Amino acid sequence: MSRKVKDYIVIVLKGMAMGAADVVPGVSGGTIAFISGIYEELLGSISNVNLDLFKTLKNEGFKAAWKQLNGSFLLSLFAGIFISIISLAKAIKYLLENEPILLWSFFFGLVLASVIYIAKQISKWNSISVLILILGAFLAYYITTLNPLVSENSSLLFMFLAGAIAICAMILPGISGAFIMVLLGAYKPILSAVSDRDYKTIAVVFLGAIVGLLSFSKVLKWLFANYKNYTLAVLTGFIIGSLNKIWPWKETLTWRTNSHGIKVAFNQQSVSPFSFEGDSQLMMAIVLTVVGFFLILMMEKLAVKK
Repeated sequence: MSRKVKDYIVIVLKGMAMGAADVVPGVSGGTIAFISGIYEELLGSISNVNLDLFKTLKNEGFKAAWKQLNGSFLLSLFAGIFISIISLAKAIKYLLENEPILLWSFFFGLVLASVIYIAKQISKWNSISVLILILGAFLAYYITTLNPLVSENSSLLFMFLAGAIAICAMILPGISGAFIMVLLGAYKPILSAVSDRDYKTIAVVFLGAIVGLLSFSKVLKWLFANYKNYTLAVLTGFIIGSLNKIWPWKETLTWRTNSHGIKVAFNQQSVSPFSFEGDSQLMMAIVLTVVGFFLILMMEKLAVKK
C-alpha cells in the first residue's frame, strides 16, 4: 500500500486517539481503531510478526522485511499511542478525579455511536448473529459489574502478566484494557509508573503487551477471515454491554483506602442522573455526550468519503 507523509500523520493522530481511549478504564482503543478504519489492517500487520518475517529479514534484508511487516504503518500508529499515553496520563487522571461525569459523558457518546457504526458493518443478520450479540452484551455487562481486586500488586512479573492480558482487551472493541487492569489491581501502579517516568516498570508492561498482542491478534485475524459477520456481532454486543461501565452517574457502594492513605471509591453502581447525590451537571453532560456521538459520525463520513 502506497502512502504519503500526510497519510502517516493521520495514522499517528489515530494512534493518539487510541492511546487516549486506552488510558480511560471503560473505553477500548480497539473501538477507536475500528471506527477509524484501521482495525483489520492493524490485526494483519501484527500477525505478520512470525518466523516467515525473520526468514525474509535473513534472506532479503531489512527493507523487504519492513515492507512485509507493514512497518511504517505500525511505527506511526504505536508512536501516536505512546505520545498520547505519555502526554495525557496526568490530564486523564486529573479529569477522572475532578470531573468524572463530564469525562464519562463524552466517552459515553463516543461508544454509543460506535455501536451503530460497527453494527452497520454486518452484511447479513440471522438468528445466530442476534444470539451472539446478546451473549456478547451480557458477558461485557457482567465484566463491568465485577469488583476490582483490593490489593494493588506492583511486582514486575505481575506487571508483565497484566500487560499481556490487558492488551488482548485493548484490541477488542468494547472491552477496555484499562478496565481489565483496574479489575486486576494493576491500573493505579501502571498509571503511577507512567506519571513518575518509571521506565523499568513501563518496559516490563510493554514486553507483556507485545507477547499478548502477537498471540491474540492471530486469533482475531482468523475470526475476521472466516466468521466476519459473527465476529462483528459479538463485538457489537461487547460494546453495548460496556456502556454500563462508562455511564456517567455512579453511586459508590463501598470505599477503600489506597496506598497513599486516600479514601477512594471501590464498588460503584449506575444510577439515574435525577437520583444522583450531588451536582449531576446534566446539561453539560448531555452536550458532551452529543459532541462525542457526532464526532464518531463525522469520522465515519470522512472514512467513507476517503
